[in-house]
Order: sequence, then C-alpha cells, then structure tokens
Amino acid sequence: MTSESKEPIFIVVINHEEQYSIWPDFKDLPAGWHDAGFRGIKSACLEHINTVWTDMRPLSLRKKMAQHV
Repeated sequence: MTSESKEPIFIVVINHEEQYSIWPDFKDLPAGWHDAGFRGIKSACLEHINTVWTDMRPLSLRKKMAQHV
C-alpha cells in the first residue's frame, strides 16, 4: 500500500499469450505470468492495460489467423 493513499499497489502482468492482468505487488507472481513493467494503484494499472492491450485475441490465435490471410 502507498503511505499517502493507503490503496494497495498492483503489478501489471502478462502471460505467454500476451494477455494482461493485475496482481498484488506483495504476492509472488503466479506461474506463467511475468511483470509487464507497470505498477501502481488498481485504477492506474487498469488504465494502462486499456491503453496497451489493443487486441484481446490470444497470441496463438492471432498467429494462426495471420497464416490464413
């Protein structure tokens, strides 16, 4: 938690399919997820995800669809 706001701090995480989520910064990251390089209060993390995650399709689906173009 930040000392000023008392809001918990989250980490933006990403998996091998380039799907995003948030995770509390005080917990170990879950298997298959890694730090995407952004942390902050929940609303800031969700805003960041909305900015960077422009294609909600999993990476494997995007690759498969690109082969059929």
